[in-house]
Amino acid sequence: MRAFLALAEHLHFRDAAAVLGMSQPALSGAVAALEHALNTRLVERTTRKVLLTPAGERVARRAESVLAELDRLVDEVHAARGPLVGPLRLGVIPTVAPYLLPAVLPRLARDFPELELSVREQQTDHLVTELLAGRLDAVLLALPVTASGVVELPLYEEDFLLVAPSAQPIGPAPVPRRVLGELEVILLNEGHCLRDQALDVCREAGGRATAATYAAGLATLVQLVSGGLGVTLLPQTALPVETRRADGVAVYRFADPAPGRRIGLVHRATSPRAAEFEVLARSVRAAVAEAHPKVRIYS
Repeated sequence: MRAFLALAEHLHFRDAAAVLGMSQPALSGAVAALEHALNTRLVERTTRKVLLTPAGERVARRAESVLAELDRLVDEVHAARGPLVGPLRLGVIPTVAPYLLPAVLPRLARDFPELELSVREQQTDHLVTELLAGRLDAVLLALPVTASGVVELPLYEEDFLLVAPSAQPIGPAPVPRRVLGELEVILLNEGHCLRDQALDVCREAGGRATAATYAAGLATLVQLVSGGLGVTLLPQTALPVETRRADGVAVYRFADPAPGRRIGLVHRATSPRAAEFEVLARSVRAAVAEAHPKVRIYS
């Protein structure tokens, strides 16, 4: 039913398979199995896309509510077994995952040995969509979340730091935000929440972002700075990893109040596992505090 619902949403086997993380033959087989169980055709396969039959449209309308009830039943069973036991599907944004997971995952494995954790890295909008659709249980991302029907558990705040070519004089640290008004700021591609946050900081300071150069990840951003193409903003947790890989860059802290971001754990407001997510949030906070002592942890 999950396979069919994804196909009904995307109307394309390749796209639906990618969302579900399965092969196209496996997706096709799952849909065929549902058609066999219901003894009716649900989809019409054409050379370019998929069309729903009248029966398929009826099943698609009901499938989402059926799966939501099933997920709630599974969550209630897991909650009765104890905190953080069994499967948990966690989404993480790309500007958090590489810097937090090395600290968080070993702690979760030690503290909750019966937890069956799966992790999916995606941009914010996609993670929130997957969370609300019941395909993820909780997500780690930058707050606030604009969607309704979710609960935010703040984890920590971190500053943004200015990364510039070593050969480009910026001035003594800490630097005022207005310095961005004199610099070309390189950003992440559209879709990254960190891009939007950096743009907000630049606008406040009267700065400008270069339209000619973007990057898909923070590692590339720092390498572009190393090559002299501009400056960028880097979150505190990413600093040890990304600046270690780049030569010819200098890091500057901003004067107070420094720009930054707030990272939190988000789950559906209707989830019966709310108490478990509180436990998960406490464990993540402890792991982050140990690995990144310069960030500000929420109590």
